[in-house]
Amino acid sequence: MPTASNGSVSLYYDREGGGEPVVFVPEAGLGGWLWGWQHAAVAGPHEAVVWDLRGTGRSDRPEGPYDLETLVEDLEAVLADCDIRNAHLVGCGLGGAIALEAARTSSRVATLTLFGTAARGEEFDLEPLFAPPDDSDALRDSLSAALSEEFIDAQPDVRDGIVEWRADGDADREGWEAQTAALEGFDATEWLVEVTQPTRVIHGTADELVPPAAGRELARGLPRGEFTGLEGAGHLCFVERSRTVNDRSLGFLEEHTEGDG
Repeated sequence: MPTASNGSVSLYYDREGGGEPVVFVPEAGLGGWLWGWQHAAVAGPHEAVVWDLRGTGRSDRPEGPYDLETLVEDLEAVLADCDIRNAHLVGCGLGGAIALEAARTSSRVATLTLFGTAARGEEFDLEPLFAPPDDSDALRDSLSAALSEEFIDAQPDVRDGIVEWRADGDADREGWEAQTAALEGFDATEWLVEVTQPTRVIHGTADELVPPAAGRELARGLPRGEFTGLEGAGHLCFVERSRTVNDRSLGFLEEHTEGDG
């Protein structure tokens, strides 16, 4: 089982494929299952790296609260262990905030793709997404906050699959609270101009956890930011609209891959 270390904390990751690396940074409390829809598409032409935040899945679960700087250091540890010098970061929610901070402070970030992300911690309302991993009914109910009603009605088997994956890989309450503490006081509005990497901000227009308007504001504050709204999709819009997201992501990566101009 590949792991990276940040001090005494062991961080689990998985890597697959070749080419330029795409590193996925998950939402608070959610395991690597979150990126299953993107992993398969990316891992052919690119190297896909998926890791568990401290407090989640197979990574260590030290006592919290965690701060954003520590989570960025964890990301750096994963990149270093994989010998990645130039990564395309993809993040959701808290993972988007981690990616933003990393883009400002690290020399290893080539591009950003941010789902359901805002520039201020006060814009995140992630509580409805949490459910105890050992309570399948609560896991199922909490997905109503992350996915649109239309998607859930049309894809009940997908919802059931997600419930099983969450039971196996999500954080417990202690880990989730330790992670979400990193958003307290988070405010990137004054330093967004320092994030000069090409950045796509993608938001479901029916996101109940982070307002789409906050995503638009984030994109406006970034020197090379571009906003895309996915009509009717929820917070996990990359699950609901995986084909659209994957097609656009591969095009974006090709545009910004070294040697492609």
